[in-house]
Amino acid sequence: MENVTILWADDEIDLLKPHIMFLRDKGYEVFTSNNGVEAIEILKTRPFDIVFLDEQMPGLSGIETLIRVKNLFPDLPVVMITKSEEETIMEDAIGSKISDYLIKPVNPKQILLSLKKNLENKKLISEKTTFSYQQQFRNIGMEISNRLTHSEWPEVYRKLVYWELELGQSNDSGIMDVLKMQKEEAGQVFSRFVENNYTDWVNGKNPDRPVMSHTLIRDKLIPLLDETSSLFFILIDNLRYDQWKILQPIISELYRVERDEIYYSILPTTTQYARNALFAGLLPTEIEKKYPRYWVNEDDEGTKNQFEGELLGEQLKRYGKDVRYSYHKILNLSAGRKLVETLPNLTGNKLNAIVYNFVDMLSHARTEMEVIRELADDEAAYRSITVSWFEHSPLYDIIRFLAEKKIPLVITTDHGSVKVDAPVKIVGDKATNTNLRYKTGRSLSYNRKEVFEVKNPADIYLPRTNVSSNYVFCRNADFFAYPNNFNYYVNYYRNTFQHGGISMEEMMIPFVTLKAK
Repeated sequence: MENVTILWADDEIDLLKPHIMFLRDKGYEVFTSNNGVEAIEILKTRPFDIVFLDEQMPGLSGIETLIRVKNLFPDLPVVMITKSEEETIMEDAIGSKISDYLIKPVNPKQILLSLKKNLENKKLISEKTTFSYQQQFRNIGMEISNRLTHSEWPEVYRKLVYWELELGQSNDSGIMDVLKMQKEEAGQVFSRFVENNYTDWVNGKNPDRPVMSHTLIRDKLIPLLDETSSLFFILIDNLRYDQWKILQPIISELYRVERDEIYYSILPTTTQYARNALFAGLLPTEIEKKYPRYWVNEDDEGTKNQFEGELLGEQLKRYGKDVRYSYHKILNLSAGRKLVETLPNLTGNKLNAIVYNFVDMLSHARTEMEVIRELADDEAAYRSITVSWFEHSPLYDIIRFLAEKKIPLVITTDHGSVKVDAPVKIVGDKATNTNLRYKTGRSLSYNRKEVFEVKNPADIYLPRTNVSSNYVFCRNADFFAYPNNFNYYVNYYRNTFQHGGISMEEMMIPFVTLKAK
């Protein structure tokens, strides 16, 4: 491998000349040292790609040299070479973050394998991943065009998310462009699928309908209450399925995933509609009719989701679950910390529901704050920020506490979000709502071909703000923009994460059942 520079430090370096010649013949540039102090001085003179380090050197030992090397160059791979197989020596070396270790006598093939593993591993994995997706590309394409059912769409979406996460580690921008096009195609087909079936789903005309916001607690959560003495139900607002998948490895250190399911959000895919429906077990107009004191319309003053705890209690009663439960909504860091302190008082409840609002705040902050836009420039960076937040959040502390107490856990969300890039022109009066992915009002003007139009809101159980109101929804990565000041509006909102409309990312969302390890 050309242009790779190795430093090999061993007090018997002269005996290793055949190995060094072998590496040089393979195109590696090899520098040598017979002690730890000199090795560190050599490392300061120029960049190195990897270090081979003898564990048993007189003077500064291999372990001591390793510690100093890592202090100076924490990302430099170090391969420890030792005569001893003593467990404590290996533990010390591994604890100091060696990349590999070899037992003497080493042979050239072992050395070459270690180099490839440590220096070419990412490249080899990237190439294999790219090749594997190329093989799957045609199969996924055929599935997308195969008139999928509501139970088949989540499986296709899982595959697309899987490849997005896998290829995200690759440097092959070409294959990422191919995946992006396939995902856009899937999004367009999925939007048409929803338009063709949504009204029948919410009206119950088709018995083969997916689990949706208003049936989630009935179909998925209530059965779990019969299986355990205490259950925590954590709803992370606006959590996409890909975000769940990157949080999963962290949570899996504490919990075993028993079921990783996808359910469908209702329309609009916003907190006011989807989350109220989830906690009430009813569609929006049903809530408005049955519990008018708990429903707040678009044009009403005040928070639209201030009665979720009450709605949950009413739903539990309707299904014969007269149990002790709690409801907590976490909107900021201090509220999260306070909840951590009170957790011991909640473990005696049959059900504890927690709404955690960070991801939704992140998506809004990314729209409004330039620094967050730069930090979360693309989908991968958006996911990365989610992980960083979670690892330092009270929510992680909550989950750790519950794992220690062996309390089962459900993680879900009310809707996802989609990165928008295609403006759709619309005109409305001052009473029109401000959401970028759906509009409701009376004098709306738009191109019918560009939207999913619902002329009679009652058909999909949505309230009217007045007699002539209708609803229109954006598809896939579209967003609404007003013609006046159009260019400014488009430039400001393009490539932001929004929700309210029809897309795989907004509608197909996680419901995960976990059992403590």
